[in-house]
Amino acid sequence: MLKLLIVDDETEICEFLKSFFEERNYTVAIANSGEQAIEQLKKEKPQVVLLDIKMPGMDGIQTLREIKSKNPKSKVIMVTAIETRDKIEECLRLGADNYITKPLSLEYLENDVKEKIESAAKGN
Repeated sequence: MLKLLIVDDETEICEFLKSFFEERNYTVAIANSGEQAIEQLKKEKPQVVLLDIKMPGMDGIQTLREIKSKNPKSKVIMVTAIETRDKIEECLRLGADNYITKPLSLEYLENDVKEKIESAAKGN
């Protein structure tokens, strides 16, 4: 079973991506905050996390740190409108597997998710 966790404070984005990936036979969980993401991670054990950076409370960078401290092998793709070199470098340094900026290319995103799941299955 292909499991995906989408973390974004914008409910419409979560629902849109959930629908998109469910049509492609993924099991999709949603979290609207970093705190919810950590709870969902424990419960759902997704292979890939799509994580927004700018969220109230625990932001995406704090959430990434928490995810990687609990499970360093988690595949995390940062999905955000924030495109500064500092943020990109910080996310990659903290263990993000990719950094994709909005507006999204759904084809690129889908291919990247598939690649991360295959990599996780191989134990990379």
